[in-house]
Amino acid sequence: MALLRHGGMRKLFEAPYAPSTLGSFLRSFSFGHVRQLDAVASRFLCGLAARTPLLAGIDGPVMVDVDDTIIEVHGYAKQGAGFGYTGVGGLTALLATATTASNAPVVVAQRLRKGQANSARGARRLVRDALATLKRLREPNATGLVLLRADSAFYAHATISAAITARAQVSVTVRMDPTVKAAIASIGDDAWTTIAYPEAIYDPATDSWISRAEVAEVPFTAFSSRKITERVPGRLVVRRIPDLNPKAHHGQATLFDLWRFHALFTTSDLDTVTADATHRHHAIIERVHAGLKNSALAHLPSGKFAANAAWLVCAVMAFNPRRRHYRRRQAHPSDYRDRQDNTHRRASPHRLLGATAPPAPATRLAMAARLDHTVRSQSRTTATRDHLTTPANTGPTEDRRPRHHTSGDPSRLNQISSPNGNDHHHHSP
Repeated sequence: MALLRHGGMRKLFEAPYAPSTLGSFLRSFSFGHVRQLDAVASRFLCGLAARTPLLAGIDGPVMVDVDDTIIEVHGYAKQGAGFGYTGVGGLTALLATATTASNAPVVVAQRLRKGQANSARGARRLVRDALATLKRLREPNATGLVLLRADSAFYAHATISAAITARAQVSVTVRMDPTVKAAIASIGDDAWTTIAYPEAIYDPATDSWISRAEVAEVPFTAFSSRKITERVPGRLVVRRIPDLNPKAHHGQATLFDLWRFHALFTTSDLDTVTADATHRHHAIIERVHAGLKNSALAHLPSGKFAANAAWLVCAVMAFNPRRRHYRRRQAHPSDYRDRQDNTHRRASPHRLLGATAPPAPATRLAMAARLDHTVRSQSRTTATRDHLTTPANTGPTEDRRPRHHTSGDPSRLNQISSPNGNDHHHHSP
């Protein structure tokens, strides 16, 4: 709004508005208005994908990731703010992203919830909205795989049934309940396959990977305690990692190997190794969380919950157009967080520290490009003392040395202002 007030306001509106008008407008929102704004965001994404290569390859395999994140807030005036499972006070944002083989994740559905909400709260409706938007983005005859990936917090019948009803496959981490433990115990010792894991070493003599991880699968029916029509048949893909004994080097080695198990439920036709590697790439959604929190979601501006929910939708609409500048690199199983460089990681013989990647190019949006000429031509320079706040200095660096008082001495003024003056305090370089 501050940008529009400097020359661009009359091109969009009939009269100038104060920057606080946006806050007043958002505070007038109800939950129904937010849902209408969700529909606008969905149509905006469809129009953007039709005019730009934002989702190139959308008719091929598409990975839909669902996860939530905590937006930290401070104070007690925020409606819905609370302490969730992370112990951080704030509001919870539930996001669904779509990722193709060549493009970065794009947010296709979003929902703001109170801070104490369970991770899976509202996930059924969010999955429906995300897959409905994805269906409009794809051609009617598209046959590529649509795989919904989520962690164990979303292993619930409501979420999985919503995905299957929309004709999508699922890959969801499961909790280690007695049924899952019994299924894992039934896997034979010869059914495990060594996989390429971070820092694994390839042995050319045996043509195999010497790794600390192995995978196997077993048929599994999810939600077997429910009605027969509500049970979901599929597979349980299990990855096991040695549970090392920290006192082994002190002569207290174990009599047999101990393992830690990580299981996921999937209905896809991918082979065991590919299904495990594909599911581990679900962590790419953390990049979206970091990108949003580094921009509009760094602060929720209003004390009204509906206004902040509308702000989340607007943040997503502004975030998606920038994703076309990011080309997705080959994903790696160790990509669990969105970091700009690798200097935080420890160096090892198998892991070298690389240079910081250059930032992605940023271009102006269509409205900003249209208003740029008007803003630059009609903006007026005003003395700093007439403003309550001092704008950022975007020009060349000025001399920040302290000024000297002349006390009405003209000769002293000439010494200071003249480059050849005999100034004992400031010497010309």
